Amino acid sequence: MLSGKTVVLAVTGSIAAYKIANLTRMLKKLGCNVQVLMTKNATMFINPVTFETLTSNKCLIDTFDRNFQYSVEHVALAKQADVVLIAPASADVIGKIANGIADDMLTTTVMACPCKKLVSPAMNHNMFHNPIVQDNIEKLRRFGYEIIEPANGMLANGDIGDGRMPDEEVLLEYVLKEIAFEKDLSGKKVLITAGATREAIDPVRFITNHSSGKMGFALARAAMLRGADVTVIAAHTEVAPPMFVKLVKVSSAEDMFNAVTERADESDIIIKAAAVADYTPTQTADSKLKKSDGDMVIELKRTKDILKYIGEYRIKGQFICGFSMETDNVIENSRKKLGAKHCDMICANSLRTEGAGFGSDTNVITVITNDGETYLEKMTKEEAAHKILSLILDRMD
Repeated sequence: MLSGKTVVLAVTGSIAAYKIANLTRMLKKLGCNVQVLMTKNATMFINPVTFETLTSNKCLIDTFDRNFQYSVEHVALAKQADVVLIAPASADVIGKIANGIADDMLTTTVMACPCKKLVSPAMNHNMFHNPIVQDNIEKLRRFGYEIIEPANGMLANGDIGDGRMPDEEVLLEYVLKEIAFEKDLSGKKVLITAGATREAIDPVRFITNHSSGKMGFALARAAMLRGADVTVIAAHTEVAPPMFVKLVKVSSAEDMFNAVTERADESDIIIKAAAVADYTPTQTADSKLKKSDGDMVIELKRTKDILKYIGEYRIKGQFICGFSMETDNVIENSRKKLGAKHCDMICANSLRTEGAGFGSDTNVITVITNDGETYLEKMTKEEAAHKILSLILDRMD
């Protein structure tokens, strides 16, 4: 995913420096070239040899170190960098950079980098909220640095508060958002539905389906990584939503219908990946259940057809993609839906196909449009999401 990309990790003096070793490993696993800069104080918390072993690159600390191939090293490294992550970022280094002070290899290189710079403050709660530190952070924001807000939790001294550096997985997501993919969806607003709606029978029971939300969330993350402004309307899901998207939580099909129609006119692309319960009980909670020879009978009515509604009332230039889960006659039934629901694309799959369907981490999809069909063999839902988005873009051009 990051092959050919260079990430510069700037590590300063904080106990949280130990987390950067694992982040380095994660970046290398994605094929990234990782260059590590350290302040002298950082070396008191983690040995530079750790980073040199993980990256196969020299860890740079001393501006005047002669133990490398001759070049103006901070300038050479600045030219290579696709993104710089300063993590953990101490109050000292934040203050230096914010005020144009470059007195070591780390601050000198950061100053010379024209690429995007991410800053993850890590320090004591009181220090983080010191007005001087906050002023320096705001100054960095004004200069185009992106600040990764610290987490709230137990700090190194046992206090509870702000100032804790986020976990490595969070830092990785910030890097991926910046450089993992070409921003071919920049400027597009994408609306995606995900998960399984629930129709209440009574305060305890409900009607639902087996949708996990994995496909919808994979589409949302892929669109976000490609630069889109993403809104996800999510019913019940079994996985965490992606970062950097707007999340709207709903429960019933009626809730989802209202949330989608409220935002549809603002969207360039709408992808309905949620599995909406087709039926809902018709009566009040006290009278929903009837007894018939000892059996309970529930009176049902059809829920609103979200995909058909947005297809009928679409705005000019909007692209609409739906999903079709079938057990028989997959292509034939899905192609009928394409026309009946006024969509531009239907992503069809079958519960009978190994590796497809609800809850799986993989999918097998046939993408159906008016001009043909594209078969996507078994692949991860993340891979499938990118394929689908590329096919959508091809048809929007």
